[in-house]
Amino acid sequence: MDASGAVQGTGRKAEIATTVINEMAKGALRTIALAYRDLSLEEGLGLKDQTVEYDASEEKGAGPCPAAEAGLTLAAIVGIQDPVRPEVPAAVRSCQEAGITVRMVTGDNINTAMAIAKQCAIYDPEGQGLAVEGPDFREAVAREGRRYFDLTGPRIQIMARSAPQDKHLLVSNLMERGQVVAVTGDGTNDGPALRKANVGFAMGIAGTEVAKQASDIVLMDDNFLSIVKAVSWGRNVYDGIRKFLQFQLTVNMVALLVAFLGSVVLSESPLKATQMLWVNLIMDSLAALALATELPTPDLLRRRPYGKGDSLISRHMVRNMLGQFFYQSTVIIAVIFWGESMFEVELGRGLGHGADPTRHYTLVFHIFVMLQVFNEISSRKLQNEWNVFEGIHKNPLFLGIVIGTVIVQIIVVMYGGTAVTVTPLNATEHIVSIIFGLGGMAVTMLMRLVPETLFPEMAGSGKLVTDKERQIWSAFTRRNSNPFVLSQRGKVGAGSIGSMKSPKKRPCLLEAIEEHAKWEEGQGVEKGEVV
Repeated sequence: MDASGAVQGTGRKAEIATTVINEMAKGALRTIALAYRDLSLEEGLGLKDQTVEYDASEEKGAGPCPAAEAGLTLAAIVGIQDPVRPEVPAAVRSCQEAGITVRMVTGDNINTAMAIAKQCAIYDPEGQGLAVEGPDFREAVAREGRRYFDLTGPRIQIMARSAPQDKHLLVSNLMERGQVVAVTGDGTNDGPALRKANVGFAMGIAGTEVAKQASDIVLMDDNFLSIVKAVSWGRNVYDGIRKFLQFQLTVNMVALLVAFLGSVVLSESPLKATQMLWVNLIMDSLAALALATELPTPDLLRRRPYGKGDSLISRHMVRNMLGQFFYQSTVIIAVIFWGESMFEVELGRGLGHGADPTRHYTLVFHIFVMLQVFNEISSRKLQNEWNVFEGIHKNPLFLGIVIGTVIVQIIVVMYGGTAVTVTPLNATEHIVSIIFGLGGMAVTMLMRLVPETLFPEMAGSGKLVTDKERQIWSAFTRRNSNPFVLSQRGKVGAGSIGSMKSPKKRPCLLEAIEEHAKWEEGQGVEKGEVV
């Protein structure tokens, strides 16, 4: 049989391969040959410790093989099926929706591998997916190198009859191209690939100790669905960090502005030390606890993954933070300088240190806290989601922290007295403070209408690459050995040159690549030739 599964030659062996092995393989059965050899006691003892090594082209075995197994007579061919777990196809589709390419690397017959991969929704020949055999893969990589992977590598969905070095070679080449690679394995031979990958998953039940030691994560139930859950939780944790970062930076920017204006203009801070201690408690510890306990949602697996070169602070976050900063700053400054007339309360400015608490500055403190409480709710959604309350009822800890913060804040204002430098407010002033907080949520919704492209991209964010740029880049990387990495997502990865991330410098780099391509043409270099 050749690499495509076609039977070569004629005779009884060809008939067995066609009518038995191929038919079983197409039905997702793994075929096992049962064979025997008649030996006398003396012959058996003589061959007991003898080994023989076959040429790789004979495909009779790798490394030292028992000499007694030569010259066997075929007795039967048995088909064994390892049923696909019912949850696997849906789990694979979830990975594909999440932007994860699932590939099967197996030692099985290529027909068996294709049948199983179709059942698992891994193999899609109509979508230009490729199924290759390990020996052909090794030969192609050795012959064509980078060019083979640039043109064919991304389409490989199945690698059958693979050796351990094939899996390692595939992982290495994918990682060289900026891909984040996860590998699953249970055997000792999977160790090198598990150790090489960005993330190695070993099987906790069927896995060998070598595989477990080489991996990063051990799946205790040997279930592919657990990988999907790990991806979901990983994205959830990452988003949780971003949510808290967005919230905390907004709080700090507004507090810094208030402290600066107080020192420069008023020679005093409208927010007292004890008040800032309370703000730090509820905005650091409790807010982190609330935002970090959000459970994963199905939407996490319906978006593309973040790139390795992406900044922790996205354009969405910059837009949200700036919107909240300008709104909160405007409100707080207005209350500081015109609050006594807005609320018809006694003036709190310029009274000096040690003065009795005033309703004016109590309102500044109370409104500041309410702005942060409702901004905490708005920070639950990082992208362009409109419903910030979606799923909030599924997180009782978040609800408890938000409601508890509001209740304790009202108690502090009503009964804190000189200890917190506050004086009791009436019901109207409490309601107005809450309305200002709700106004911050309205601002967040309005900011969704503003294109994110108007906001700066933080350092480390990969620039999207156009189709034209991709063609130039691919031609360049196929002909040259260089440190640039272009991921299949169309983003310049962490290993790429920093100039590609700068809108001003990027065209210069592309022009340089084009000039280099013209130079190669002038030197008579053929397209795709390695120079």
